[in-house]
Amino acid sequence: MTWPRPTRPLHFGEFVALMALMMSSVAFSIDAMLPALPTIGLELSPDAPQKGQLVITSFVLGMGLGVMICGPVSDAYGRKSVLLIGIAAYIAGSLLAMQAQSIDGLLAARFLQGLGAAAPRVIATAMVRDMYEGRTMARVMSIIMTLFILVPALAPSIGAVIIWLADWRAVFLAFVGFGLIAAAWLMLRQPESLPPDRRRALSLRNIWAAIVEIVTTPAVMIYVVTLVFAFAPLFAWLSNLPMIFADVYDREASFPIWFGVTALIAGSASVVNAKLVMRLGMKRIATLAFGFQAGVSLFFLALLQFNLPAPWDFAFFFAFMCSAFFSIGLTFGNLNALALQPLGHMAGIGASVIQSLSTVGSVMVAVPISLAYNGTPLPLITGMAFCACSALALMLIAQRLAPEQPAE
Repeated sequence: MTWPRPTRPLHFGEFVALMALMMSSVAFSIDAMLPALPTIGLELSPDAPQKGQLVITSFVLGMGLGVMICGPVSDAYGRKSVLLIGIAAYIAGSLLAMQAQSIDGLLAARFLQGLGAAAPRVIATAMVRDMYEGRTMARVMSIIMTLFILVPALAPSIGAVIIWLADWRAVFLAFVGFGLIAAAWLMLRQPESLPPDRRRALSLRNIWAAIVEIVTTPAVMIYVVTLVFAFAPLFAWLSNLPMIFADVYDREASFPIWFGVTALIAGSASVVNAKLVMRLGMKRIATLAFGFQAGVSLFFLALLQFNLPAPWDFAFFFAFMCSAFFSIGLTFGNLNALALQPLGHMAGIGASVIQSLSTVGSVMVAVPISLAYNGTPLPLITGMAFCACSALALMLIAQRLAPEQPAE
């Protein structure tokens, strides 16, 4: 395989836009399918239509396996080659899914699609670390996360429009177009970010040594655990919000609108972080954000005891939801940058391990919060308060162990 080999670094804005496109592929591939799930279940599995939900699970399963493969392989062979192979697998999975005539065939194709999508999700983060560090990396990640957070709000609407114009199979054609644009942009414009002299030989010994180094480095793991408590409320929110809007506030029909507004507010947090991080630093912003989360959560817990009448109960809940998502948006870019900061010599496997551990850990924390739903917002807000207080304590410990310098 040959392609043009650009050697001049991309302009900052173009590089950020390309990395945002890469990282948003996962969110787009999951959320654009949501409107199609009932139809897929009825069409391909009429005897058990609930199997349509596995379209999401099979994709995530493939991505989970791919995440642990792509990072180490890209450390050994370079970022672009592995990215292009991953995008090719993503496109192949999309084409196979579009032609699937059975639910099993569709699930197998989605698994392949998820396996391929892991490459842009992980390697984009590694490429950012190849080229930037410290507060500049946090600024780049913040801008990228702005688009990454917006995609889940827009993707279901995009999927619904495509299904309305054609059918659910056409959504996979949109994924093919997404992959082709990303591959062409990468090939024609982005130079290789990992030169041969910085690569690590691919072997089980090297991979194991890297994993041991990561999990035994306090400066990395303290931020990985903090990421767990940052991500967990987001997963719990996404699981509980549709039920809360329907059961508690009788606003099921307007939920997509309210959620879209919240996603825009969350995205603006990353823009704010990108503007402030060079001056205030990653640790200070993350610490302030978690302190704000904890304070607002405890305030709203107290407010719930007063049984406010409608529509004030919903007004206060929506205000709390916006403040929660905004504060979450202030933390992701900073925590990822802080965790990867000591791992510049193995950014690929570092990004893989960090994302794998933080995702699995946050799901383990979020599941009991979600399952505790009792027809009120109380369990969700309690879980958010617990996570915010835990993350705040970890950030205060991190600051004491290694105070942030004026420039990193």
